[in-house]
Amino acid sequence: MENDKLPKHVAFIIDGNGRWAQKRGFPRSYGHKKGTQTLKKIVLYAKKLGIKVISIFAFSTENWKRPKDEVEYLFKLFKEAAQDILNKNKFDGICYRHMGDKNGLPKDFCELVVELEEKTKNNSDFIVNVGINYGGRDELLRAVNKILRSGKQQVSQEEFSGFLDTHGLCDPELIIRTSGEQRISNFMLYQMAYSEFYFPKVHWPDFNEKQFDKALENFTQRHRKFGGLTEDK
Repeated sequence: MENDKLPKHVAFIIDGNGRWAQKRGFPRSYGHKKGTQTLKKIVLYAKKLGIKVISIFAFSTENWKRPKDEVEYLFKLFKEAAQDILNKNKFDGICYRHMGDKNGLPKDFCELVVELEEKTKNNSDFIVNVGINYGGRDELLRAVNKILRSGKQQVSQEEFSGFLDTHGLCDPELIIRTSGEQRISNFMLYQMAYSEFYFPKVHWPDFNEKQFDKALENFTQRHRKFGGLTEDK
C-alpha cells in the first residue's frame, strides 16, 4: 500500500473480548487480557506504517453498568499498561492522550493518565488517543458547558472543535469495529461526520496485522466524495 493513500487517523471500537474468551471456555477477564496484548501489537504496527493517530474506544460511559469485578479488572489492566509505559520512561516519540471525562476516573488511575499526558505532550511522531470513561454525547455536553463557562455567545465550527477531547487532531478517516457488530455505540459522534467504516467479523483478540492490512486496503479502494459529486481525496 502506498503511504500517501493510508488514513492519517484510524479509530478502533474494540469489541468481542468477552465473547472470544467465553467461546474458548475462559472467563471474560482472559479475553480482556488478550485484547490488551492485541492492542499493543496493532498500535506498534500502525506507527510502523506511518499512520499519525490511533484512537481507541476502550471503556465507555455506559460500561460502568457491567459487573463490578469486570470493571475492576479492566481498570487493573489500564493501570498496569500506563504504569508500564511510565516505568520504561521511553516513549519513542509517542504522544499519549486521554479522551473522556477524567472526573469519573479512579483517582490513582487518573494521576497516571495526567502524568503520561504531561510527559509525552511534546511528542509529535505518533499520537495514541485512548477513550476511557468516554461517550460521544457526554463529550458534546462537556464541550457546550466549557463554551458557556468561557462566556462565548457564539462559536464557529473550528472553535467548537477546540472544545472537544480531540482538539488539535484531524478527524478519523477510518473507523474499525471488530466482532461484526455494525453500531457506533456513542463513539466520536461529532468527529465521524465523513469517516469510512469497516466491520470485520473477527473478535478483537484475533484482529492482527493481516486483518489491519485488509481494512487499510479496503479503505484505499474507496472513493471519498465528502458530499460532492466528483470530489476526491
